Amino acid sequence: MNESNINEYLVKLSTLMGEVQVTDLSGTDMPLNEGANRAIQLMLEVKTAGQKVMLGGNGGSSAIVSHAQNDLSESSQIRAMVFTEQPVLTARANDYGYGSVFERPLNMWAEPGDLWITVSSSGKSENIVRSLEMARSRNCNIITFSGFGADNPSRSMGDINFYVPSSVYAYVESAHMTLLHFLTVGLHE
Repeated sequence: MNESNINEYLVKLSTLMGEVQVTDLSGTDMPLNEGANRAIQLMLEVKTAGQKVMLGGNGGSSAIVSHAQNDLSESSQIRAMVFTEQPVLTARANDYGYGSVFERPLNMWAEPGDLWITVSSSGKSENIVRSLEMARSRNCNIITFSGFGADNPSRSMGDINFYVPSSVYAYVESAHMTLLHFLTVGLHE
């Protein structure tokens, strides 16, 4: 795109949405619809069991998970939380390093059967990867959303992994938000 053209952008985003790849923990590919239905099922199981959904992301992805947390809590009545309140986040980063900002609260709050959802454009941020390792050690279910490189670590660490094959932040973040909106709407249908 050399010049601003909303039609080009929307066509590219629409095409990209059709190219989203989904894998499970073993790396087995699955159709997008099957992956979405499995993700919805995991969220419903969390709700039925009285467990919680926890979400993490950096920058724009942090805004996406905050929005999803609100949708899960308010619209779906699922206990959901994020670990991105600024004073706590900055204190944790200052005291223990930014790589631990999700790992430490997961160690405190995560219980077996909870669901950890990460949104990361690159899929390789240290704090996201460390959080995925912690969530797995706490016997949580995991859903990841990533983009950029197909070999990013997040893409192989979740029970369900949504991968957007683009290295453009705007496309990856828009796709992640759209996917999460679909999942939260799917909880009501």
